[in-house]
Amino acid sequence: MAVIDSKAGVTPPQTVPAPPRPGKLPGLAMAAAGVALAWAVHLLVPAVPMLTAAVVLGIAAAHLPWIRTRVRGAGRPGLTLAGKRLMRTGVVLLGLKLSLDDVLGLGWATVVMVFAVVAATFFGTLWLGRRLGLRGDQPLLIATGYSICGASAIGAVSEVSGSDEEDVATSVALVTLCGTLAIAVLPLLHHPLGLADAQFGRWVGASVHDVGQVVATAQTAGPDALTDAVLVKLMRVALLAPLVAAVALSVRQRRQAAPTGKRPAIIPLFVLGFLAMVAVRTTGVLPGGALDVAQHAQELLLAAALFGLGSAVHLPSLVRTGGRVAALGLCSWVVVAGVSYAGVLLTT
Repeated sequence: MAVIDSKAGVTPPQTVPAPPRPGKLPGLAMAAAGVALAWAVHLLVPAVPMLTAAVVLGIAAAHLPWIRTRVRGAGRPGLTLAGKRLMRTGVVLLGLKLSLDDVLGLGWATVVMVFAVVAATFFGTLWLGRRLGLRGDQPLLIATGYSICGASAIGAVSEVSGSDEEDVATSVALVTLCGTLAIAVLPLLHHPLGLADAQFGRWVGASVHDVGQVVATAQTAGPDALTDAVLVKLMRVALLAPLVAAVALSVRQRRQAAPTGKRPAIIPLFVLGFLAMVAVRTTGVLPGGALDVAQHAQELLLAAALFGLGSAVHLPSLVRTGGRVAALGLCSWVVVAGVSYAGVLLTT
């Protein structure tokens, strides 16, 4: 009710100040705790990569009764920051794993095979995802994760596509699940498919999503298989930069008709950082100790980012589209495994 004042007349109703927005520190602390738990899980069960454990723990935190209200409330700003900013930094440091000399050492036949695998998986998954009617950017993000390097690629592409956080989280969950299953399934197919150890390593490197999952899968066939798997995998990682640039250009062109809309840079800053790190690694100026420190930092940053992304997964929403998402994941897995298997047989 308005208050009558003899001097000022009718005064407006008192406005209640908005409650202060939660800061980012609680969410960042949750992400740090999630990384510590993921690291502990990896130590206890070495076959489970730390990044995989981080995603699973993030999903669990978003649904456990005694913590989910904090994850979705006070922790949300910091967890969102981890899923975006820390992901960018981790992608930049990922470039230090890749040397142009290593790529050229694979031979042109293998390089062509990797290009074919990435192209077939990306465009096939994108087409099928749209035919299945998946929401938002899910077809694009799932295609990126399966064809390049799992959750890291999804995070990088989502930065330039402006994807909804729930779409990103759902795509990360699907790709992580399939990559985790590959750790158990692919070694069982090593000998029945008639693959030598080196061939098995290249097949794993060309078909498994995350670098950690590649290592966990290929090491079952010995050191030679592991070396070839990591080299082929890093060749796929190298294609992250042109893919992100292509997505950014596509988004920029779509927004030409909306001058007020923010258009992404053709080559985002973090992608330039990734390329710069590849160049630094190629020069050989960094000692082994520095590369080891950078690798640990990259794993910790990506684990924090994936915990943040996992905490945005809402399982009830995922269940509503679960059948279509699962169908896309299975089909994409068959494509990437089948094309890479044929490529390995043709190039070795």
